[in-house]
Amino acid sequence: MKETSFIQQNKEKWQRFEKLYESNSQDPEELSNLYMDMTDDLSYAQTFYKRRTVRVYLNQLAQKVFTGVHKQRGESFKKLFTVWKVSLPLEIYRARKNLLFALVAFLVYALIGAITTHFDPDFPRVVMGDGYVDMTIENIKKGVPLNVYQDDSQLGMFIEITTNNMKVSFLTFFVGFFFTVGTHVLMFYNGVMLGAFQYFFKMKGLLITSFLGIWIHGAFEISSIVIAGAAGITAGNGWLFPRSYTRLQSLQLSTKRGLKIMMSLVPFIIAAGFLESYVTHNYQTLPEWSKWTLILLSFSLILFVYVFYPIYVARKYPELVDVEDAAPFKKATKIELFKIRNTGQLISDSFQFYRIYFKKFSKVIFSIVVPITILLVVIQDTLKYDQLETEYWYDWSGQLAIMLGSDFTSLTDGIIAFAWTINSALIFTAVFWTFSSMNEAFSWRSFFAFARKRFFAIWVGTFLFMAILFGIPWYLLFWVFFLIPFIYLHSATMGLDELSFGKRLRRAFVFSRRHYGNTILTMALLLAFIVLIAQPIAFVFSIHNSFQDGPLVPDVLDMLVGLVKRVSREFTDDYIVIGNIVRQVFYLLYFLGILPLIAITAGFSYYSELDKAEASSLKMNFKKFGKRNRFQEKPVDFE
Repeated sequence: MKETSFIQQNKEKWQRFEKLYESNSQDPEELSNLYMDMTDDLSYAQTFYKRRTVRVYLNQLAQKVFTGVHKQRGESFKKLFTVWKVSLPLEIYRARKNLLFALVAFLVYALIGAITTHFDPDFPRVVMGDGYVDMTIENIKKGVPLNVYQDDSQLGMFIEITTNNMKVSFLTFFVGFFFTVGTHVLMFYNGVMLGAFQYFFKMKGLLITSFLGIWIHGAFEISSIVIAGAAGITAGNGWLFPRSYTRLQSLQLSTKRGLKIMMSLVPFIIAAGFLESYVTHNYQTLPEWSKWTLILLSFSLILFVYVFYPIYVARKYPELVDVEDAAPFKKATKIELFKIRNTGQLISDSFQFYRIYFKKFSKVIFSIVVPITILLVVIQDTLKYDQLETEYWYDWSGQLAIMLGSDFTSLTDGIIAFAWTINSALIFTAVFWTFSSMNEAFSWRSFFAFARKRFFAIWVGTFLFMAILFGIPWYLLFWVFFLIPFIYLHSATMGLDELSFGKRLRRAFVFSRRHYGNTILTMALLLAFIVLIAQPIAFVFSIHNSFQDGPLVPDVLDMLVGLVKRVSREFTDDYIVIGNIVRQVFYLLYFLGILPLIAITAGFSYYSELDKAEASSLKMNFKKFGKRNRFQEKPVDFE
């Protein structure tokens, strides 16, 4: 049939279908019959009029109906209600042991603060600072012991308090990823401070007064810290106790569980900020019965949401209690060395290599590099003890300068810095040996055989890079950022190439120059990653002013060191030294963890340039050409 005849024969039917479909008053039976006729016409048009307009028209009409019938609806309010009604309570019930553990731990920490204050009345000054204690004593003398809550701007107070409570709660959760240690540190800090604070008022004869004032908002605020601690422990336990999952799979599942618990906390954190700003603000004018009522109602609501209701839901849906989300499946992929990679692929493969082979190269790092590092740092701290007795504008910069000898104020600094180039070359050697023995089990004999042949060449390749890293102040590194790519591939080329020493050195300059653009992008992405994950221990706004007691915007490490210094001050005058040593431990672990990643990116960049120069991957594919796998069918087997 000619196309024109086909159109003339069916156009009224198609027009009728369009009119019915767009109409509000549709006849379902007629519409269904017309739709079936139209799809038959579409099949006919696809067979005989493949390149004609009528086929496109009918296809669009059918597609519009199909999309309308099968379109996905947005998440309804009922779905959100079900999450809060069933899913969250079940998740809280599954984490009941962690909630109980966090509560008991927090109470123990608070008891430690109270008992310590009983035997040492000046202990509150250790955990809260002299300024806060002196202000509270002055307020007690004036007859307004909780005058700290009397702020003129209640709205501003609400925003500030709620933001701070959010920060503390989510910080308590997120630091749980560090083997749950960070969560316990923050819970200990807040628990001891609470116990010391309440016992301080007891010694002043104001326990009930302070209790009724503080716990109006404290019921929600303190409970949020405990529950956030339980969520952090839930997340961290996934890393510590993976069960039958890989650690990464277990961490992903536990993080999701912890985040669900944290989501349930948000309304209570906001409520705590509101009560502190608008109710506790007026605590002096409120009758006693209203304060007790608010406190009891607040605790009752917490108990209902996090104890009684989860038990009720678990008993109502027992079949759902032990149901867990499926572990994320990640197909095992073989890392190909000889492959031309763009920047995204290079970064992705580097992180995958780090994750898979960390256990292998870290044995060398922990067995050889870490002891050498401890020795170098002990020497420097002993010789520069006076520099440990002060705070630095950027503490991480000051502490690294001491440990690495990068300020070069004496001959010893030069010797230590030189020793660090050797120490760093050992890290690069461990990584490059892992590249060359990916399919082999760990063997000290294999490592030492590789190091004997390649260590000196790797040290030569890393020397310029380390000289820039150690020798130039951090605030001037931006000006050499665009020069580093010219030497970035030296270490990998010297450590992985099979040519003679002189030819490897020449090839290192050639490869670094050719890979310049990709190296710039790689370094920029690495720098962004390094800065991002450094924020808990070296927050960009954590600036220490020597005229103040602490930084303007503290990070987690500042909080930990602040507590360490206040406790140490009771036993020694060198409490600042102890705080700086604690900082050094964290900075060294971070530094030693980042260097292997830099070596890995350099290694993959080298293999990428080598593949461009020698077409190694193409030659390997030619060798496999025409060969079939005896154990696996290929598409050609079915042709």
